[in-house]
This record gives sequence, structure tokens and C-alpha cells, in this order.
Amino acid sequence: METGLVAAVVIFLSAIQAWGAPLTLQECLQKAREYNPTLKSAAWETKIAQENVRQASAAYFPRVDAQAGYTMQHEPQAVIINGMTAETQEPDFAFAGISANYTIYDFGRRGSRKQQAKAIAKGSERSLEAKQSDVALQVIESYFSILESEKLIIAATEEVAQVEEHRRVARVMFEEGVVTRNDLLQAEVRLAASRQKLLAIQNRRENLWLLLNFLTGGKAQFRAELEENSDIAGSVEKTPDGSFNLSGRNDILALRHRVEAREFEVKESMGNFFPELYTRLALDYVQNDKVREQAIMSATLGIKINLFDGFASTSVREKAVQNRSKSQDALRVAEEQARLEINTAKNDVAVSRERIAVTEAAIRQSEENLRINNERYKERVGTATEVLDAQTLVTQTKTDYHRAFYDHQTANARLKRALGQL
Repeated sequence: METGLVAAVVIFLSAIQAWGAPLTLQECLQKAREYNPTLKSAAWETKIAQENVRQASAAYFPRVDAQAGYTMQHEPQAVIINGMTAETQEPDFAFAGISANYTIYDFGRRGSRKQQAKAIAKGSERSLEAKQSDVALQVIESYFSILESEKLIIAATEEVAQVEEHRRVARVMFEEGVVTRNDLLQAEVRLAASRQKLLAIQNRRENLWLLLNFLTGGKAQFRAELEENSDIAGSVEKTPDGSFNLSGRNDILALRHRVEAREFEVKESMGNFFPELYTRLALDYVQNDKVREQAIMSATLGIKINLFDGFASTSVREKAVQNRSKSQDALRVAEEQARLEINTAKNDVAVSRERIAVTEAAIRQSEENLRINNERYKERVGTATEVLDAQTLVTQTKTDYHRAFYDHQTANARLKRALGQL
């Protein structure tokens, strides 16, 4: 008695550790946003893009350089005056210098470079939010798939119980000599198939839990009771001209920022054909006792322009123009794909809603059909095949209903994802 009590306690505690507290869909989505490994890795792209903005902004500040060193020569430099040689420097000398260079005007190159970096940074933020929506959709699909598998396990378990009961009846009737051994063999084979189906669904549920735990950054062995009343609702927003509103699609906004960045890239490349105005302040020291001034201070106001670079500037400009065209085409394709996703998701929502209504009625009809066939078989006017087919039909209608119900939930989630509302 005590051994049985201890075993029961151990099983109870194990169940508590395995399943834990109820888990809602919103909790799963929050965990995914905070702990999903893919999102944590993608977040670095946004931080890197922000540093690129800081790097591009550095061009608006003067560049200050300092240098120092010591030079050793085999012979000092000298000049010849009236046949006489006079050294102009020491053979070994130290030197040091500090300079500040600042670009006054470069015809918009640095401004375009900074604006390009900002557009890329904004696009990175939108891309991260788009990935968050993708992960959220995966979490929702996994969550409802687990709930669906739970319902399918219940239906499959009921089928196993029904087939076992039919096998018992067939065995009794066989022992009484009422039916042939074929009825009993049919029941045995169908029972094995039903058990295999149950094992397959249980295995699918375990795999779905592994996927959900990965998406939410949880431990692989974590299990919980999922909230049954979770619901996803979608609504379609259209602009006055009847088209779909894509302003919430972060992936589309990311591509628009990319096009903007390419525009600034073209402007920057055009600046390579114009001069640059600059200033320079410097203090240079060279150790040399043979001259009066060893430290020289200077200030420069200058202009520089590239006269020929092997057509590199032309190539940079053409590459920038082609990149802009490529980004514009990618944006147009993405917008068309987004509209396709919305239309497809709308159709899936409508059809799955109709499937729910159809399968609800089919469940009642299949259960009544099973009851009639069981009675007919017991009264020896029906066949074992009819009973087994009726049992399979009940399981199939329940399976169709649960799949339609959770397909409706995931279709709503895909619709919200397509609209940029997830």
C-alpha cells in the first residue's frame, strides 16, 4: 500500500515538473520577442547600422592627426655653394607634428553619405520588426498546431477505445460461433492501425513542442497546458482607391528605406565629379640645429579635384544607378507579393470558416451512423466492415473539424501578418 502511494506521488510530481503552469499565446509571443535566438542575432544588424551613421557623421568634424619619430641617415643632406659643401640637417634627428584637416565643401558627398547611412539604419529597424512578425506567425502556427494535435490525440484515443470494444464484441460473437474468424482478424488489424495513428499524432505533438520551445527560447523539455480560448482576429484595411493598405508592412517599409538609401548613393557618386574645398592647420617639428626654425606652423586653404582615375568614378556612378533600379524593382515585386498574400489569406479565412460549419454537422451525422452500425452488428444484420468504417468515419470527421477550426485561427494570423498588423 505504501509503495503504491509513493509511486503515485512520484508520478504526480513528475507531471507537475513536466507541464508547469498554463501558457497563453500572448506569453509565448512575448517570450519569442525577448528570447528567440534568430531575433537576438538579427538585432545586431540594427546596432551595426547605427554605428555606420556615426561613422558617416564623422566627416562633419575636423580630422586631427599626430605623428612622431626618429630618423637615422647614413649621410646628412648638404648643399654645395661656390664649391664648398654645407650640411643642412643633422644625420640623425627626431621629428613630430600635429595637423587638423577639415572639408569645407564637397558638393554634397558627405551629406549624401550620412543620409544613406540613416536610411539603411531605418531599413534595418524595419527589417528586424518584419522578422519579429515572421517569428510571431511561426509561434502562432506552432501554438495552434499543438492544440490541434491535442484534439486529434483525443479523437484517436476514442477510436482506439471504440475498436477495442468492437474487438471484444467480435471475440465474444466468434466464440459463440455467430461470426467468422475474419471479423476478429479485421478488428485486430484495425486496432493496430489505430494505435499507430495515435503514436504518430503523439510524436507530432512532441516535435511541435520542440519547435515552440526553440521559437520562444525555452528549454526543449518544457511542457505546459496551452490556453484553449486563444483567438486571432484579422481585419482588412483599404485605401480610398480600393487597394490594400501596406503602410504596416515592415518588410515593405524596409525596402522603401533601401530605395531611399540608393537615391543618396547616386547623389554621393555624382559628387566625385566635383572639386573639394578644404583647410589644414599644422605644426611640424624637425630636430635640426643647422636651421633657424625647427618648428613650423602653417595654415592652408585649398581645393582639389580628380582629373582622371581610370573611369573609376564613372563606374561607381553607374553601379549606384543600377543598384537603385534593382531596389526599385525589388520593392515593386514585394508590394505585389504582399497583395497576393492578403488575398490568399482572406480566401483561407473564408473557406476555413465554412469548413467549420460543414464539419460540425458531419460529426453528429457520423456519430449517429456509428451508433446504427453498432446496433446492426450486435443484431447480426450488419457486418464488421461497416462498423469499422463507421468508426473511422467518426475519427475522420472530428479530425476534419479540428483542422478546420485551427486552420481558421492560423489563417487569421497569416492575414494579420500580410496586413502588417501582427
